[in-house]
Amino acid sequence: MKVLILGGTGAMGAHLSELAARAGYKVVVTSRTRRSEASPIRYVCGNARDNGFLASLLQERWDVVVDFMVYSTAEFAARRDLLLANTDQYVFLSSSRVYAASESPLCEDSARLLDVCEDLAYLATDEYALAKARQEDLLAQSNLRNWTIIRPYITYSEQRLQLGVMEKEAWLYRALRGRSIVLSREIASRQTTLTYGLDVSRGILAVMGGPRCHGEAYHITASQSATWGEVLGIYTTILAKHLGRLPRVCLIDHAAFCTAHHNRYQISYDRMYDRIFDNEKIGSLVDTGSFVELKRGLSECLLAFLTRPVFASINWKEEAHKDRRARERTPLREVSGLKQRLKYLSYRYVFN
Repeated sequence: MKVLILGGTGAMGAHLSELAARAGYKVVVTSRTRRSEASPIRYVCGNARDNGFLASLLQERWDVVVDFMVYSTAEFAARRDLLLANTDQYVFLSSSRVYAASESPLCEDSARLLDVCEDLAYLATDEYALAKARQEDLLAQSNLRNWTIIRPYITYSEQRLQLGVMEKEAWLYRALRGRSIVLSREIASRQTTLTYGLDVSRGILAVMGGPRCHGEAYHITASQSATWGEVLGIYTTILAKHLGRLPRVCLIDHAAFCTAHHNRYQISYDRMYDRIFDNEKIGSLVDTGSFVELKRGLSECLLAFLTRPVFASINWKEEAHKDRRARERTPLREVSGLKQRLKYLSYRYVFN
């Protein structure tokens, strides 16, 4: 079976390509950076959001195309038919962020934000959760049914460790430099579900190549949930052993926390919801009971990252806001470039 994985080098895609190759599939993965061959996986350098590059790949028919790319709704509408016409099964990576708030565990037919939200300002955007739901609808409106929708939720790995709305650059970086981890009290109390990337990939592999999965949606998440406060406790326990001291934590008012973060819709329409899942549907295809237990998975991934910590760019405006709330200061030698230093100083001492 020939499998094309678009943008398959992240926390889920890297595992999926290895699992598919081990299962005997011929695997081709697109990447924007040039990679050495890792037989039997073949990497093709190029941007899968470029229509010309995609069309050249789809001149060859594929048994399965797995799409990890993030599109605007307009971009997806322009390529939907091309993708569906050139594969036996198109696997679309949506997100469980499409779901609205629910007092019951979420199942695949739970209400979506796009269908029930009354916030007209939000609905006028193409924010991630809305864009994914609209793209799901575009698949459902197609004349073809050779698609499968996957809705992962928060996926962690050795390189991606989230806390509430924050990536590791916004909380772990601070902790390793002796500053407080700043988190909303309200978010800390919310239930969430985090799943190891390898386990999500096992679920994706289980739906591949099966006609019974055509025209269906599946969320692939762990069965165990925890509060964000409990997740923070797992992280700080590991960090205390690594640093020789317990990291400082500053729980602040939710409104104050939101001033430090630009992604207000993700906070309001996801992280402020309790996210607990009913996994019966995907459980008929893969043993979700064998998914990595949360404490062990997060601990092992954090320990692996700490052996060689590499951070992406730091948002110094947000750091300034957090320092202000925690009454702390970042040494200017940490901040690269005059422009970024001025931004930090302005939001730390002048602007609210």
